[in-house]
Amino acid sequence: MESLYLLIPMSIVLVFFIGLLFWWSTRSGQFDDLEGPAHRILMDDDDSQRDSPKQPD
Repeated sequence: MESLYLLIPMSIVLVFFIGLLFWWSTRSGQFDDLEGPAHRILMDDDDSQRDSPKQPD
């Protein structure tokens, strides 16, 4: 029972510390999508070019 007096406050402090780290990482841009724009370049809209009629040269 006496160990709970130590473990409960430690767990609360740990939860707040993890929450603070998560908040800091989202505010500093750690979760920004760095690969998405590079993949979007490779995924062209070729289907829209196939559907349009060809123009004579």
